[in-house]
Amino acid sequence: MGITLRHFLVLGLVAFLVAYICVPLVRKLAIRLDAVDYPSARRVNTVPTPRMGGVAICAGIFAAIIFEVIGEVFLGWAGFYVHSHQGRVNHLGVMIGIFVIALTGAIDDVKSLRPKYKLLGQILGACIIVASGILLSAVRAPVGDGFILFGWFAYPLTVFYLVAFMNVINLIDGLDGLAAGIVAISSGFLFAIAFGKGLEETAMLSIILLGACLAFLRYNFNPASIFMGDSGSLTLGAMVAVISLLGVMRSPTFILMVVPLIIAAIPIMDTAAAIIRRLYHHQPIQQADKKHLHHHLLAEGFSVRRAVLIVYGWTTLLGIGAYIMSTTHGIIVGVVFAALVLISIFILGKLHIFEPVLRHYYHRHHHHERALVTHPINSESNVKNNEKESNDESGE
Repeated sequence: MGITLRHFLVLGLVAFLVAYICVPLVRKLAIRLDAVDYPSARRVNTVPTPRMGGVAICAGIFAAIIFEVIGEVFLGWAGFYVHSHQGRVNHLGVMIGIFVIALTGAIDDVKSLRPKYKLLGQILGACIIVASGILLSAVRAPVGDGFILFGWFAYPLTVFYLVAFMNVINLIDGLDGLAAGIVAISSGFLFAIAFGKGLEETAMLSIILLGACLAFLRYNFNPASIFMGDSGSLTLGAMVAVISLLGVMRSPTFILMVVPLIIAAIPIMDTAAAIIRRLYHHQPIQQADKKHLHHHLLAEGFSVRRAVLIVYGWTTLLGIGAYIMSTTHGIIVGVVFAALVLISIFILGKLHIFEPVLRHYYHRHHHHERALVTHPINSESNVKNNEKESNDESGE
């Protein structure tokens, strides 16, 4: 690898210092613009707290990248910017796309955009990133030596992947330090994996993201003095997605495509549960509620800090498993993956994440059997009546 570990650490430090300095300034700006989360029935915070902290995170990320580019252009450093044209990725375009996404989130933090406008901003930023060369065009088949080629479908698939990651991180951002901590842990493991495999771009962006997140956590961990807002959660989601896509593009192995999904499994599972829950209740997918993973942890009696630390530990466990999978082959990969799945299912079961939907299915099945046994002649009408009763009982 042409770039030394010290070089990477310097970039992470630059991102950390700039973000750390900018957070108090952004906090004052948020208060002046009234970008503040006031206590309400669906919020966990009990005191008014300014949001828009994602602006400081973005400042750290962009400052580190600018620092790197200046060093390469004027000081002759051997880094990812100089070699970027070899991989047909326009990093300036990628950063413009990230900026559009961050700007969309910042406007929403101040003005509360309608969901459709916020989604349009996310799609626009994702399209700019894709047009800049970040594209999931192929991946090595999990079995055999061939490749899975996505053809023209690679463009909408990559846009969807980027937008999905943005909203996954956005939905998990519900407790002090939760989203920033998850992304910090994830980017730390992504850096370790990328550094070990010689993936310079992926490693560089990972360490920069890690530095910015750690700086923000100084102010965002419970009790938080500032929230990241959508300007932060959307940016973090986009950055994790870009980092993972770069890794797959430079080393298109199936495991490198799976690893980021494993590391980010907690917010992904939480998002999946939210979508299922809202579709079941015939609610808009973007409608907020208090049934996310972190709400279940609070309902179990854990404090905010302990709930966040539990998720940190779970994410770390997933990261360790993903790292092992990325450095081993054969049956060990399958065993580790199976172990991670079983552990996650056990935790989800303990927290009753899917219980409302499973309870509804159980009631329907139970009433169906009772109707057939009790009234076999007129079973069809009785089943319909019992299903209506079940819907009334399980509605929330």
